[in-house]
Amino acid sequence: MYTINSSRLLPLLAGRQRRAVPQRRVLHVHRAGRAPARYGNGTGGGRKKGIVKTSIRDISKATGFSPATVSNALNHKKSVSRQTAEIIMRKAKELGYFKDSSITKIKLVIYRETGSIIDNTPFFPALISHFERETRENGFETILFNLDRRSPDYEEELDILLNEEDCGLVLLATEMRPKDIDRFREAATPLVILDNWTHDMQFNSVAINNIDSAYVAGDYLIDQGHEQIGYIKSSFRIHNFQARHQGLERALLRRGLSLRKNHIITVAPNIEGAYEDTLRYLGKHGGDLPTAFFADNDLMALGAMRAFQDHGLRIPDDISLIGFDDLPFSALSSPPLTTVFVPNGELGGLVVRNIVRVIKTGTDITSKVEVSTEFVVRGTVRCLSGSPGHADRKGPA
Repeated sequence: MYTINSSRLLPLLAGRQRRAVPQRRVLHVHRAGRAPARYGNGTGGGRKKGIVKTSIRDISKATGFSPATVSNALNHKKSVSRQTAEIIMRKAKELGYFKDSSITKIKLVIYRETGSIIDNTPFFPALISHFERETRENGFETILFNLDRRSPDYEEELDILLNEEDCGLVLLATEMRPKDIDRFREAATPLVILDNWTHDMQFNSVAINNIDSAYVAGDYLIDQGHEQIGYIKSSFRIHNFQARHQGLERALLRRGLSLRKNHIITVAPNIEGAYEDTLRYLGKHGGDLPTAFFADNDLMALGAMRAFQDHGLRIPDDISLIGFDDLPFSALSSPPLTTVFVPNGELGGLVVRNIVRVIKTGTDITSKVEVSTEFVVRGTVRCLSGSPGHADRKGPA
């Protein structure tokens, strides 16, 4: 399912050298964000046989309000008046809705807008493998669910998910737009977003510290004496890529530099597409190139690298290059790619521990957990300054 054209990758020249740029692991607890506290009584265990769980429909019948209104009240939606919400909450407590905890499964919902990110890299299979192992170690069963925005059954499948009550949901939202994430406010079960986040602090989330990571990469290039730095930009914009762009711009701005529009190469988010798009760019702008580029991920960096080389440019003598993700074959390029290592195992483990916490405690405090990265120095960045830059310097707080 996940295939990489290995014939496009050149042999390994040197052993992998990792010079870490340690960044602290960051836990942001947003007390303004509230999640419905109905998922457990602190035990996280199942119910005894014969005990029927109180449902939203039961509360609806008992109060006379529609299931939609009941769901909105339990999710603390502003569309429900305070008086109505109090009635519904009081009845929910009387019926034992907040005490029931029958969740024994965690469903990983793999969302695809186009599949161009999820399906074209080994990063996600590795993340899912760690997720399944952590779920098993925590005593839960894993269910994988593919949710494709292009499917004619999308709305029906989404409705089923939103009304699930017997399993926690982890939403792999890498390709997700904010408006699609917003639909999950209606979820009737604990939910954590993975590899994306929202700014309104209404969801628990686990994501990559993209801004600081890209900042470190940009800062490293500047330390190496590069003042004209370009950006290899994915044509499919996801939240991660937007944040990396922001981090690069921040690094340049802090050092008195800027990103020129004609130094941005917009490419497809895969090796072949990045190769073709970079060749087209070079045909138009080959005489006005920066000395270095930062790419949204390794696939785009590797495709662009091959295009530069086929155009007669030497890496790193003529063009320096940094990727992002540290995919297994990034050390196999010629020269080996300098990049940003993302601990996908830690991402998978953290999101499981997060959803288990919500299931067992029923907490209404939402958190955003950002996983930091390591900067991996290999062979695609040339030092233009008199001395090597500070590869061990931390990113901004």
